[in-house]
Amino acid sequence: MPFARLATATTPTCHIGLGLAAVGRPGYINLGRDDDLGDDRGVEALRTRTHELLDAAYAQGVRYFDAARSYGRSEEFLAGWLDVHPEAGDVVIGSKWGYTYTAGWTTDAERHEVKDHSLAAYERQRAESDALLGERLDLYQIHSVTPESPALTDKELHARLAEAAAQGVTVGFSTSGPAQADAIRAALAVTVDGEPLFRTVQSTYNALETSAGPALAEAHEAGLTVIVKEGMANGRLAAPNAPEVLRAVAEETGLGCDAVALAVVLRRPWAGVVLSGAATTGQLASNLHAAAVDLTDEHMDRLAVLVEQPGAYWERRGQLPWH
Repeated sequence: MPFARLATATTPTCHIGLGLAAVGRPGYINLGRDDDLGDDRGVEALRTRTHELLDAAYAQGVRYFDAARSYGRSEEFLAGWLDVHPEAGDVVIGSKWGYTYTAGWTTDAERHEVKDHSLAAYERQRAESDALLGERLDLYQIHSVTPESPALTDKELHARLAEAAAQGVTVGFSTSGPAQADAIRAALAVTVDGEPLFRTVQSTYNALETSAGPALAEAHEAGLTVIVKEGMANGRLAAPNAPEVLRAVAEETGLGCDAVALAVVLRRPWAGVVLSGAATTGQLASNLHAAAVDLTDEHMDRLAVLVEQPGAYWERRGQLPWH
């Protein structure tokens, strides 16, 4: 599977990936976005920003890039970067299907994305992803599976995904919401011809939301590569919004709150790839310091007080404005 390439990488940052949710479209729910992007959020401005981030990430040892059909033009921007960087053949490319971007390149749309986990949606979006990424697409994930998702029970869809796997594309899924653990365990039980269908799982896990941890450990034990998203809780764990205890630990380590927040996740033995969602090259550089943060058990015990109940965490996340 493509993530085996990371096992032989020697850079300290090879297990940090770059997610393109924040730069593939003008609107998103991260805090501080107005400061990060400013007023110019035209297509070419974000294309340039994305390419600058990819340049910086690759130069600093990042080898996993994560896009999605619903991240605006993220696949297009990534494909353009790959076209002019033939030396980046060692990069693992992942994308996701299951949401359609509907904001029309605005920040004030009534609905920014529409969820559809049907076979028809997969076939349409797979064709769209293939047209942009072609053979560079290593990993294709179902976007934001929940326990009630039809993608967990649709046998015809499973058969088509198994066909994709037989042709060399790794099949995975991502999760979202307070019942992530239930969704992960349900997905682990999905088989085609007696073989597990999914080989990767991408879930939200951070110092505030740890409920998926035991299920992610089970997925890792079952042989899946675990990708962690939203390690900074959409900016809630980054300066200037970071809780006091996180700021105190960061000061003791001499590094940023964002680096410490990501280091908390990197410390988990099941975390295969931890995503940075940086929107600027400065943020990316700070995020990548996570690989150098030396967190003690005492630090981890102090940070454990930040954990929220899943329902409360996801309710607050759902209230974050698109801007």
